[in-house]
Amino acid sequence: MALNIVLIEPEIPNNTGNIGRLALATGSRLHLVKPFGFEIDDKRLKRAGLDYWQHLEVIYYESKEEFFTKNADKKMAFLSSHGTKSHWDIQFEDDMFLVFGKESVGLPKSLIEERKEDLFKIPMYSHNIRSLNIANAVSIVIYEGLRTLKSL
Repeated sequence: MALNIVLIEPEIPNNTGNIGRLALATGSRLHLVKPFGFEIDDKRLKRAGLDYWQHLEVIYYESKEEFFTKNADKKMAFLSSHGTKSHWDIQFEDDMFLVFGKESVGLPKSLIEERKEDLFKIPMYSHNIRSLNIANAVSIVIYEGLRTLKSL
């Protein structure tokens, strides 16, 4: 079982480092789509990923266009607070791509419009919060995917 975590234009090195650590712990691949809000050798990225980064399978893309061209045939789910379906409704499959936007604004609006049928959100039960930290959101979705795939 392998899932793919995709970060579109990540901005905060600590979040990306933590997500990298999570990817390694769950046997997932990490896909990072430029531009980044940090340098890939940033100390904060390495610190959050500790010494695990060297063991992680990371695939880099120069742009969203490159990512979508190279992975056009892959099954994808897009995560956004603008989704209308819950992450519990994702039909997880082995090798599926789970796509997350950047911390400040999430997924690009054009992508949200183009992929409405594949757009999901994590339910939040307070009106006093607009979003979850991306590392927490990725954790929630990845472990739900692993739980679902294991039970199939």
